[in-house]
Amino acid sequence: MEWTRSNEDLLVRIDPGEEIHASLQKLAEEVGFNAAAITSGIGRTRHNIYGYMNNEGIYIKRELENPSELVSLSGNIARTQDGKPFTHIHCCWSDDDNTVHAGHMFSSTIAVVAEIHLRIMSKAVMTRCPLADVQLLGLQFS
Repeated sequence: MEWTRSNEDLLVRIDPGEEIHASLQKLAEEVGFNAAAITSGIGRTRHNIYGYMNNEGIYIKRELENPSELVSLSGNIARTQDGKPFTHIHCCWSDDDNTVHAGHMFSSTIAVVAEIHLRIMSKAVMTRCPLADVQLLGLQFS
């Protein structure tokens, strides 16, 4: 992973074999920010695990194993109650048949490259906290 910064904007390149969540969490530690908006991302990934939350608050996971085009990525980075970076990302992929797969991203490994833009929110405090009865850490502002 390499990155460049212009004021509050970061452009990140994530390289083959690196996982997106882990890379962005590492970036948050390196740069030292507590809150950021992930505004866009493109690239080619593999071993994609994604899904959705059903009406009972349980995540249903799906897998897209083969390399696929990452056509859209957005989300945010906050901190957990114990101070660790937490990434919440949604994605759209297109497989080699141009079938679109989309949802909450649990993990995604870079096959060729990913290029991701983040906007650091230097004055924001965002904390991820458990919510009752769902498998989601809610976003709290303070």
